Amino acid sequence: MIRQQRHPASWWDQFQQASEKFDLAILTEHLGDEIVPKISSPLLRREAEIALEVMVRHLSKPASEELAERARKAVERMIATVARLEERSGEGFELREVHALIHLLEGKTGDAAHEAEEFVKTQAILRCFVGALRLERFDSNLAVKLLAAGQEPVTALHSGQVIGKYAWWPSWLLKVVTERALAGRLDAETVAALDRCAYAELSPAQARIAKRLLDGEEALIDASAVRLEGLGEAHAAEKLRNGDLATVALAARLIPI
Repeated sequence: MIRQQRHPASWWDQFQQASEKFDLAILTEHLGDEIVPKISSPLLRREAEIALEVMVRHLSKPASEELAERARKAVERMIATVARLEERSGEGFELREVHALIHLLEGKTGDAAHEAEEFVKTQAILRCFVGALRLERFDSNLAVKLLAAGQEPVTALHSGQVIGKYAWWPSWLLKVVTERALAGRLDAETVAALDRCAYAELSPAQARIAKRLLDGEEALIDASAVRLEGLGEAHAAEKLRNGDLATVALAARLIPI
């Protein structure tokens, strides 16, 4: 049995609000594919498969009145079936998997995800939601990692977009920005400074120096600041000592190639 901390429905609802391109059909299909196999009764599972298929077709072609009617009836049949089974079986009888699917078919995606966390791994559900965002230049793997680490959707999705936008950055810099994203320290100022490092065309040795400066290595920062002062860059030296990331590229390039 999966035992994990469940997120409230309101937490999951943030995903749909995060993207104007959010594709409910994609989410319904993928999350439904996670839920349906968990239904133990073969007959009930088959009915769930049919209802899911019809609903996905309807969501993919919302203008079709015929599909809309078929989807509505399929959901009604599922609800009626569950009601009969629960009435016959009495108190204590649970059909949590089917209830989760019904929420999903009704468009209550947050409730569906909240219920599904009882029997589907959170990371699998996260991938369903992230996949439905349909965001361009987006690092979905990082976003899922940040979400699984406990970050709020708004923060994690923003970081995923930043990393996706700057996917051309050198690997050492992507590692730095990923570490900062995981630590929740990826703001606009940091991104701008890192972008300057990416454009600086640093040698491998200079890149290693830049990473150490970005990590806040005090002795190296002081030595680099002294070097800047010796070159007449007293203002840059002061900024480097005060933690200004924008001067990192300049300081790193002072290291001979």
